[in-house]
Amino acid sequence: MSHSYPPHKNHQEDIFLICGLGSLGQHCVLSLKKFRVKVVAIELFKPKIWEIPEIEDLIDELIFADCRHMKILQQANIEKCRAALLVTTNEQVNIETALAIHQLNPKTRLVVRSAQDNLNSLLEEQLGNFIAYEPTQLPTTAFALAALGSEIKGFFTLDGQPLQIIQRRLKSNDSWCYTRYLHELNTRTRSLLSYHHQFPNFWGSFHQWNPETILQPGDLITYIQVKDVLTFNQSKSTNSPLFSKSKPFLLRIKSSIFQLWRKGRNYLRGVALICGAIVLILLFFGTILIHSYYPESTFFSAFSATVILLLGGYSDLFGEFEQMEQIPHWLQLFSLGLTLSGTAFVGVLYALLTELLLSTKFQFVKRRPPIPEQNHIIIIGLGRVGREVARLLQGFKQALLGISFKADIASEIMLDIPLMSGHLPDVLPQANLETAKSIVVVTDDEILNLEVALTAKKLNPNCHLVIRTAGQQLGKYLLQILPHAQIVGTYEVAAEVFAGAAFGENIITLFRLNNQTILVTEYSIESEDTLNGLLLADIAYGYGVVPILYQKPSQSSIFMPHEELRLSVGDRLVVLATIEGLKSIEKGQLSLDKKRWKIQIQNAATNDAIFEGANTLSRISGCSLSLARNLMKELPTIFPIPLYYHQGLRLVRELRKLRVDSHLISVE
Repeated sequence: MSHSYPPHKNHQEDIFLICGLGSLGQHCVLSLKKFRVKVVAIELFKPKIWEIPEIEDLIDELIFADCRHMKILQQANIEKCRAALLVTTNEQVNIETALAIHQLNPKTRLVVRSAQDNLNSLLEEQLGNFIAYEPTQLPTTAFALAALGSEIKGFFTLDGQPLQIIQRRLKSNDSWCYTRYLHELNTRTRSLLSYHHQFPNFWGSFHQWNPETILQPGDLITYIQVKDVLTFNQSKSTNSPLFSKSKPFLLRIKSSIFQLWRKGRNYLRGVALICGAIVLILLFFGTILIHSYYPESTFFSAFSATVILLLGGYSDLFGEFEQMEQIPHWLQLFSLGLTLSGTAFVGVLYALLTELLLSTKFQFVKRRPPIPEQNHIIIIGLGRVGREVARLLQGFKQALLGISFKADIASEIMLDIPLMSGHLPDVLPQANLETAKSIVVVTDDEILNLEVALTAKKLNPNCHLVIRTAGQQLGKYLLQILPHAQIVGTYEVAAEVFAGAAFGENIITLFRLNNQTILVTEYSIESEDTLNGLLLADIAYGYGVVPILYQKPSQSSIFMPHEELRLSVGDRLVVLATIEGLKSIEKGQLSLDKKRWKIQIQNAATNDAIFEGANTLSRISGCSLSLARNLMKELPTIFPIPLYYHQGLRLVRELRKLRVDSHLISVE
């Protein structure tokens, strides 16, 4: 488990080293500068043109040299570096640099770009403060979910429990319309992430909605939900358009065909056994009979003569007319019968053997499924990213078609999906693109991705278009000409993960919500951690994150925990956060300006209401129980501790249940 670093007394002293200023390295600079830390970068040669023009102005110290040399690392003040992001395109350089840094400063956090899973695990065991990612694979889930075009915007597993991020637009016949407040959507298995009345919107933070809003048709809501394991497994196989109400009928047809095929195979096997047994019986009796008529012959010669007759060699033994007069007629007839029987039964064995060899050959060269005609997902580009996207979509039982512009790609793809390869103008017209559900363009060539995307949009304007980009500028331009497309910048998304990991956070996974990257981040609370001693309400509303799992040491984990829980040393917390949320937690910058609401308490109906009201005040606000009891004895009064808006409304609702009259007032 990765542990979060305790906050430094002076964050301006934090130094972060970046080795490699390619596309990923430059985006890592952007992500780190959001934390307002000092960034030192090492690049082998100065490029003529930077992908991000202002990148040199953002870097505090830029060194052009080989990052593997210890003198260069010492020049970069590695002894003062809190973390090093090793993101060159050469994995060997990254690993060598990591080992050199570990010798110079073992406390430096190492975040390495590497796809060598086994080696990465071994290095993590040996070095400890080490984590590795393959940047091109980080956004694959985002590609797959965007291609589905469904309500599911993310999925992952925590402690063996599947969770889904679902985005729904409510219809007039929805049971939630006109009957539910937004705050009622938050349960022990569900937490609301965003809300908008008509159009998707996300302001870079959560909780941007009024809990007292009543749901109406047309509302767009996004929430995270814990799924039952059995329900989750069933939904993956039944929510697909390929599995309709006619599924049992199709399964019966498939089962019948399989049974007929199996019966046919058993029938052929029986025929082969019968023919083989008859041939052996004829061989035995023929050998005995010929040897008895010619006692001077050996058993082997009699056996050989019988084999020759069974294999159609009657003319070889009785070819001369003069010799036939010396052989009894019954023996000639028996020999002729052996030849005829052998021709029949041995011929059947030959045919069965030929059929077996041919079927075995076709099993080795397995035919791929045919090209889908409609409602399929086309994956263009079958490199590492494309294959991982295809594997994920297969888990959702989607009809897929893979397209590659490499002629020999079929031998490399082990997935059982239809494939097409060739030149772009020749392949696309044959892919039934006009009737496709989604098109995922994930080749390594950005210009090719642009050409394919524009061609696809022209042929099928209604399809879900998902485009992979590496550069920052192209993604912005694509959004202008293709506003409804899902543009996923591989390195932009990956850089946020690398930056979060540089601060010691354990980034479990990520997903995209309205073109915003959401990081699923795990914290282990330490004594000097910025989260230590805080209520979950302060963490949620003050840092703009969503707690989804809380666990005390040696206890079972709690999903969608209550806001009144207070963190202590050793606790484990998993939150949904943007890069801005991680920055706020790292700096310990609670949004105290949002904590501007107080509770006006008018009266309590009974003494029991006063007693329980004090307990509720203490539990939700975090104040001492003695303060709450003293206030409840002096009604009417104003509760002096400021609260966040959502926190205050929840307290009012809980007091109302206890028959304590109160309402929310603004400090301003």
